[in-house]
Amino acid sequence: MKIIIIGAGEVGHNLCTTLSASGNDVTLIEQSAKRAESLDEEQNARIIAGNGSSARQLIDVDVADCDAFLAMTSDDRTNVISCSLAKGLGAKNTIARIHDETYSDNSVINYQVHFGIDLLVNPEAICAVELAKAIRNPGRVAVENFARGQIEFQQQRVASGSRLVGKKLKDLKLDPRVRIGNILRGEVSEVAGPETVMEQGDVVTLFGYPDALFALRERFDPKQKVKEVSVVLFGGSETAISLIRLLSHPRFKVRVIEKCPEHCRTLSERFKEITVIHGDATSLRLLEEEQIGQCDYFVACTKDDEENILTSLQASKLGTPHVQVVINKGDYDQLDNILKTMLGIEVVVSPRRATAKFMQRSLSTEPFSVLAELPNGGGRILELRINHSSPCVGKTVKDIQLPIGSLFVAIQHKFKARVPAADDTILAGDRVLVLVNKEQEKDLIHRLL
Repeated sequence: MKIIIIGAGEVGHNLCTTLSASGNDVTLIEQSAKRAESLDEEQNARIIAGNGSSARQLIDVDVADCDAFLAMTSDDRTNVISCSLAKGLGAKNTIARIHDETYSDNSVINYQVHFGIDLLVNPEAICAVELAKAIRNPGRVAVENFARGQIEFQQQRVASGSRLVGKKLKDLKLDPRVRIGNILRGEVSEVAGPETVMEQGDVVTLFGYPDALFALRERFDPKQKVKEVSVVLFGGSETAISLIRLLSHPRFKVRVIEKCPEHCRTLSERFKEITVIHGDATSLRLLEEEQIGQCDYFVACTKDDEENILTSLQASKLGTPHVQVVINKGDYDQLDNILKTMLGIEVVVSPRRATAKFMQRSLSTEPFSVLAELPNGGGRILELRINHSSPCVGKTVKDIQLPIGSLFVAIQHKFKARVPAADDTILAGDRVLVLVNKEQEKDLIHRLL
């Protein structure tokens, strides 16, 4: 695959390394001649000192022949302009890194459509999804997320006293944003059907929107209490803002410690439901005053890696049971295992690494991939990319005959995911998630691709 990357910062540099190592033909354009020269010696890619938002420069690197154009500078306007020019000049797939929410706000105009950009990516938002997974589902048996946290799958056990016991699946009247995938009963696991009857002790795999899944917990176990979760964020960064949105449910009590008084005011006006504290979390005295040791989660997510590591260690020492840290620079990659195994940090995430992983999946040309395997042989979740020649294009979900033992659990259209309804139509370019038994995989792939 021919890929052009604009910008050699932490994100662009890491993408260049990752994608070229995967065998892609990568060209990296960096405005700083000095930076480009140093990268030319270490990268297995074509490095060019130039302006990625210049049409002449893009023509010179044969942008019309590239399969993917990635604008990854730290400047949103440069990225948007570069992608728009690249698309106009013939690039097949354009992806722009953005920070400003202006470009995600479609209330007045859809910027993505207007500028002809295939995907807008915010590394900090992707990073926040990784952080939110453990916070939103602390007692999970198994949890994964798809489409940047829009769809999750969870497992719930049917407890004694649940009104679900003895009922058929078709009679449960579940939230339409939720779908039951398979049921593990003793040692036997099978994909659920409309006539499947719930029994006490069943372990049920559910797919759907996070809030809708959470609301179902008490139906599976009436004795399950909704516990308030205390979360403290150090730094009002973009990662923190994305994480606040993901934790908008009333059960999350969020406090943000931020040094800048102006940013404190902005955060408090923008998010009325959170508590904003003006202070420096590197101060042990402040952490003690705020009783950080008694909160459930402490997340250090400033732009300063040294401060993130220091405050995380202090929070862990004070007794916070779950500590998470954001590492922005590649220089600290080798500390991951030390932070987790020796220093008690539960989750370590990196915006650039999370973005590279996301990009590899998004740019994959494979017709399908295995996203997850359910425990006890409960099947696998496949992501299939629907092309124009697929026999299911233009058909509704109810009209597609899937093999016995398989089930549609999510559809992703233009990077927006949803739980499929019977009348939803499959379109070329969609990605569908299907739960399937291994024995039926070949038949499933044949019918859909």
